[in-house]
Amino acid sequence: MSKTAVKSQQNLQQKFQQHLQNWFSQGWLLVVAAIALILSLPTLAVLSSIFSNQAETWDHLAATVLPGYVGNSLSLMTGVSGGVLIIGVGTAWLVTKCRFPGARLFEWALLLPLAAPTYILAYTYTDLLDVSGAVQVNLRQTFDWQVGDYWFPDIRSLPGAIALLSLTLYPYVYLLARVAFLEQAAGVLEASRLLGCNPWRSFWRISLPLARPAIVAGLSLALMETLNDFGTVEYFGVSTFTTGIYRTWFGLGEPVAAAQLAACLLLFILG
Repeated sequence: MSKTAVKSQQNLQQKFQQHLQNWFSQGWLLVVAAIALILSLPTLAVLSSIFSNQAETWDHLAATVLPGYVGNSLSLMTGVSGGVLIIGVGTAWLVTKCRFPGARLFEWALLLPLAAPTYILAYTYTDLLDVSGAVQVNLRQTFDWQVGDYWFPDIRSLPGAIALLSLTLYPYVYLLARVAFLEQAAGVLEASRLLGCNPWRSFWRISLPLARPAIVAGLSLALMETLNDFGTVEYFGVSTFTTGIYRTWFGLGEPVAAAQLAACLLLFILG
């Protein structure tokens, strides 16, 4: 066979392989696009409700309850942000960079709050800290107090919901921050110590900025869970978007208006 025929055959094989690769790539593109479309259908359905003609119901919600939903949701997000950052980052730093008795146990035990539903923990803490709970009953018996003789924080309130969600959702930040701290080279911290940084300054100026992407990712997950929560805020009497969606749908019988509230919630999540 001549060299020209061999080259022609090789060119045909290369073209066939290229066409085959293009066909496979286009096929996978179609499969991925189909899966993405199926997964996005609920979100698209919620967003499409914005164009529905429900002006009267929406005007009523905007004039009465919507400002409260927005304010409580923002307050809840702000409080939970501070709580999960302090607990998650602090515990991650302690178990990765410090040596103390029980450190190996706390490495995995600090993840356990994720195993319990948030509303179950809400019931538990309320039973312990409410007026009829074990803590206040023991205080009254110990000091011979009556109800009203002392001040005790109200667990079923916005601050109580913030505290409970912070104690439940901090593992999102803890897990990613711990991985980020473990991946940091020890030589970087040693160099900072040689340049005059004490342990606190090394953490604040070196370790924390390097772990910031992981911390922000964990914080985003925690905040989405906060906005998504229904059982805790409903039990604590805090009106947020999730409780408003439920009441609008099942209380007012307005599923389209509830979907419009859900679209506003998606804007919060996007932000």
